[in-house]
Amino acid sequence: MLWRYNPSGMDRKQKTAKILAILDRLYPDPAIPLGHRDAYSLLIATILSAQCKDVRVNQITPLLFDRASTPFEMMRLTIDEIRDIIRPCGLAPTKAAAIFKTSKILVDQYGGVVPETFQALEALPGVGHKTASVVMSQAFGKPAFPVDTHIHRLAARWGLSTGKSVAQTERDLKLLIPQASWLKAHLQIIYFGREHCPARGHDPAACPICSWAARKKN
Repeated sequence: MLWRYNPSGMDRKQKTAKILAILDRLYPDPAIPLGHRDAYSLLIATILSAQCKDVRVNQITPLLFDRASTPFEMMRLTIDEIRDIIRPCGLAPTKAAAIFKTSKILVDQYGGVVPETFQALEALPGVGHKTASVVMSQAFGKPAFPVDTHIHRLAARWGLSTGKSVAQTERDLKLLIPQASWLKAHLQIIYFGREHCPARGHDPAACPICSWAARKKN
């Protein structure tokens, strides 16, 4: 799908400000979509969310955390037991191994506490930069802007980033969006993408943002 960007004639800063105003109106207080009790449960839920919808993760995590809600308890389960519980989330063998190994590292190296640095988080099995960013921002309130496929797609569609990679999109959005708004904007864009701006079958003319920020080429 080809798009012509910026038919409004606004520069990126002006366009971003208008987009944020629309998102604030639609989602004034966006909830964190993954259910969790603490940093550890958010970390595990985010690992499970890879290639799996949040609604499915939220159905499975209560079952898992009823069995093991701390890294100490998780280590008492076998990888096979974890795998059987999380199977509906997909990629169960890989995710089960990551959850067990991550829990063991948290116990052995951090006394069962989730570390609060990107370096330490990204060294954990199954934890990449996006997962680390979710934990840093949503669990610890640290400046971070997690970019998922929704955000990467919409940033390009709206002409806010020309990044070919998620990493470049993250850098572009961090320059455009005030740091104090990173967490809120991250959640708002995710909800907007799901509810108003899908990847396929999208009508730009009916979209509260695409109707003026981007439009399909003839």
